[in-house]
Formats: sequence, structure tokens, C-alpha cells
Amino acid sequence: MNDTTPAISPRTTEDRFAEGLRGFGPPGILAMLVITAGNFLAPLSAVLVLVWAQLSRTPWREIGYVRPKSWIGGLAVGIVLGVALKFLLKSVVMPLLGANPINPTYHNLVGNTAMAVPFIFVLIVKAGFGEETYFRGYLFERLGKLLGRSLGAKVMTVLVTSVFFGSLHYFDQGLAGAEQATITGLVFGTIFAVTGRIWMLMCAHTAFDLTALAIIYWNVESTAAHLIFK
Repeated sequence: MNDTTPAISPRTTEDRFAEGLRGFGPPGILAMLVITAGNFLAPLSAVLVLVWAQLSRTPWREIGYVRPKSWIGGLAVGIVLGVALKFLLKSVVMPLLGANPINPTYHNLVGNTAMAVPFIFVLIVKAGFGEETYFRGYLFERLGKLLGRSLGAKVMTVLVTSVFFGSLHYFDQGLAGAEQATITGLVFGTIFAVTGRIWMLMCAHTAFDLTALAIIYWNVESTAAHLIFK
């Protein structure tokens, strides 16, 4: 009798390498450390995430890179969300937390066109592309594989990534910057946990930071901070 059982192809070196990058053994942990270290040269971390996804054979949809139903619609919603969230935090939330209405870290941008114009490009690349790809796309994929996909796991993922995101802002913007970034991370993280899509959040994050830049550049931080609470 002939054996008709199909032969199982042996795993190649590339298969084992990709599997290692997707796992949490030494290759996977090393990849996480290298990608995280890339945050010090943002948006290097985001570029490394895309390289990791390719080498590990991780589908791009798992890091939020899903074609939107409408590019223009996602852009429009993102802009509205980003601008509205920035004004909500600046005018309501941060004053209630006792934050200084002036951000001293970036106060040198007031009326400084020579610095503000190139800063626009930095914000688009660093915030919209870099931080969203890493904090929402990559970390959600990693923690999702580690913790699971249950509601509780998603809540934990949102909390962990938001606190981490906020903590990195402490070093240059102090407690107020960390608080604002944590809240922003909670909002963006919750949306990503529900939708699994990153395009709109890239637009929202960029709009948020560009609105902050505009408020500083035109020297209306104090005015915006006192719109509600005089």
C-alpha cells in the first residue's frame, strides 16, 4: 500500500528566525529592546517596527496598518479629534490638575518662525508616524500576544502603554507633561483597542501636537488655559 501522506517540509532558517522574533525568547526580547531604544532617535523606533514586522512575518494589520475605508475621512476625523482633545486638555483638564498654563520647555518657540517651521516636520514624523506606530501599533501587538485578547487584557494594555507613554514625557516636560501625555495615551489607546486601525490616530496625534505648537507660537497658552476657568 502506498503512503499518500504529504511530506511535511522542514522549517527553514528563515522560518525559525521569524518565529523567534515573534516570540518572547532571547531574539524577541532583544528585538523589543532595540526597537524601544529607537525612541531616543525618533522616529527610528517606528522604522524598526516596520522592519521587525517584515522579518517576523507579522501581518501589517496586527500593528494597525489597515487600509482605511476613506483616507480623507480618516484625516478629517483625526484632525477634529486632535484639535478638540488638545483644547479640552488645555482649557479644562490640565487647569483642574493645577498645571502651569505655560509650557516652559517649548516657550522659546513663541514667535520664533525659524524654529517653529522645521518643528512642524518633526511633529508630523515623530508624533504621527513614530509614536503611534510604536506605542499603539507595536506595543499593542506585543502585549496582545503576551496577555491575550480578552477585555481585561485590552484594558491592561491600554493602561500600561499610556503610563509608559506619559512617563517618557516627564523628562522634558515635568509632571504636567506626563499627565497630559498619559491622558492622551488613554484616549488614543482606547480607540485603537476598539478599532485596531492606526491611520486616523496618526492624523489625530499630529493635529494634537500641531495645535499645541500653534498655541505656543502665537503666545496664547495662558488665554487657552483660562477659556473656562478665569
